[in-house]
Amino acid sequence: MNRFFVNIENILEDEQKIVIDEIEDIKHITKVLRLNVGDEIEICDKAKLDYRGTISTLDRNQVVCDIVEKNISKAEAPVEIILFQGIPKGSKMDLIIQKGVEIGLNKIVPFTSERCVVKIKDRKSEDKKIERWQKIASEAAKQCKRGIIPKIEDVVDISNLRDILTTFDMVIMPYEEEKNSGLRRAVTSRENVKKIGIVIGPEGGFTSEEVMQAKEWGCLPVSLGPRILRTETAGLVTASIVMYELGDLGGN
Repeated sequence: MNRFFVNIENILEDEQKIVIDEIEDIKHITKVLRLNVGDEIEICDKAKLDYRGTISTLDRNQVVCDIVEKNISKAEAPVEIILFQGIPKGSKMDLIIQKGVEIGLNKIVPFTSERCVVKIKDRKSEDKKIERWQKIASEAAKQCKRGIIPKIEDVVDISNLRDILTTFDMVIMPYEEEKNSGLRRAVTSRENVKKIGIVIGPEGGFTSEEVMQAKEWGCLPVSLGPRILRTETAGLVTASIVMYELGDLGGN
């Protein structure tokens, strides 16, 4: 069943109706899918509530659905995982966002560091990138039936991450020079973890100074194993292992 996201205010619980008023969604429903009155679609309020609705009104300005069923989304993990990603070259960030949303990340924060090759020129260029990345996240969330649309935050410098990272129960930092602590041991070393950060460096990795600074903030440098993973692979692998160990990925 085709899935669409709406804002909470578009869910009219008293009237048992849902209004879809995003132009792109209306065009997709009417022009691409060619749905008609009486057809059913899935609708999510971006806050982990799923609805099954029957189209009752359909025109160029809005699509109105009668609510048939309401359920809590089963697509969201019991733990919140945020990826902090050093901005890579080319279209690698597109892949990281798309697959990260599919895996179950709650948010992605792009950051710059000493070895980042990519330099964002100005605020206009940054806004353009964020807008495109957010659209990729939205499309991925629809495809994999997420209960939220993970947010792509504004770009920050690694030196400004301290205040953000100290709010987490655990922050994992895959680092190729780490020899003593593996990812699995780190994830299973603490109980009742509800919010995890994953910090991934750009193509050039982290400097030793950046790692030392991150450790002072409470980050746990970990090894992902004997092979060096690319930046576009490392975050996805780390998130997958974390979710598997915490009982989300892998099924019963």
